Amino acid sequence: MTDSALPKGIGAPATRALTAAGYSGLEQLAGVPAAELLALHGVGPKAVRILSEALGELGLSLG
Repeated sequence: MTDSALPKGIGAPATRALTAAGYSGLEQLAGVPAAELLALHGVGPKAVRILSEALGELGLSLG
């Protein structure tokens, strides 16, 4: 299974923060607590909401 790309709508700072933390694909975020993502510099509530919605479309969710 190939990871879906991170949604472009989360913004460049959030994309950079997630990539730096080792998350290169959407599926890798399944089960990760939202609080853990929010702790990353550049990831805010809007990015977490967009990621959560994108995971939901795949039948997955944050932790």
